[in-house]
Amino acid sequence: MEFKDLEIFQVVAKKGTISAAARELNYVQSNVTARIQKLEKELNSPLFNRHSRGMNLTPEGKKLLVYSDKILALTNEMKKVIQSREEPAGKLEIGTVETVIQLPYILSAYNKKYKEVDLTLVSGVTEKLQEDVLNHKLDGAFVTETKLHPDLVAHDVFQEELVLISDTKATSLEQLKNEPFLCFSEGCGYRARLERWYKDQNSKPQKIMEFGTLETILSSVTVGLGVTFVPRKAVFHLVKKGLVHCHTLPEKYSKINTIFIRRTDSYLTATIEKFIETIEEFNSELIS
Repeated sequence: MEFKDLEIFQVVAKKGTISAAARELNYVQSNVTARIQKLEKELNSPLFNRHSRGMNLTPEGKKLLVYSDKILALTNEMKKVIQSREEPAGKLEIGTVETVIQLPYILSAYNKKYKEVDLTLVSGVTEKLQEDVLNHKLDGAFVTETKLHPDLVAHDVFQEELVLISDTKATSLEQLKNEPFLCFSEGCGYRARLERWYKDQNSKPQKIMEFGTLETILSSVTVGLGVTFVPRKAVFHLVKKGLVHCHTLPEKYSKINTIFIRRTDSYLTATIEKFIETIEEFNSELIS
């Protein structure tokens, strides 16, 4: 069995058809088909159910998908260890929640120092980003502080104050309890905080509307669609323009820490080590 066979298997599993997988891999379809058949023969088990709409994994295929993720993640880590050098270089895949306003400063400082690093940034909610770090899909991620999986280690980044914001027509918290709550999907740390506040008030939002980007949420608040819960720094420009009103909640709901997480057992390459150093330097500047 070759690593390339497992990579091809994963792409076919993701795309659902040989033709789509071949396009992504830039292979001819017959080559992809042959590699899948070779893998099934070696394992003496069908990995896909074939049907008119494409292919989906058999129970055995689903098992192989789990193991292939682990095998390829370890292979990637092995390459990093063998090829590691003092000067950071290569790929660095980082995740972040959308509301880390100071993140560009950290990324800019790192990028200026280490130009050989190919930095990729993806956004998501805290829960999903934790899963991606645990599953070796990300080297690390900026998330809101929460109960961590034992296989993760956290580095402090900064503390923020969350505020409930509305359009300028509402001036009291009581007026906002029946407004639609605009938020990210389940697994968002900010959403969990505000839902806890509602619960403690023996209340709940009449309507929850999920959005994909912070920009859309903020724009929707300014036109009176509903309310949201975000870091005060994220809406400073809107407050200054008189477009939104900030409502302060008690500290147990509003004070929240942003942390950077990574796998405890992952090899600390120069690339990720220097990234953590950059975070710590940024932290020191904020304190001083």
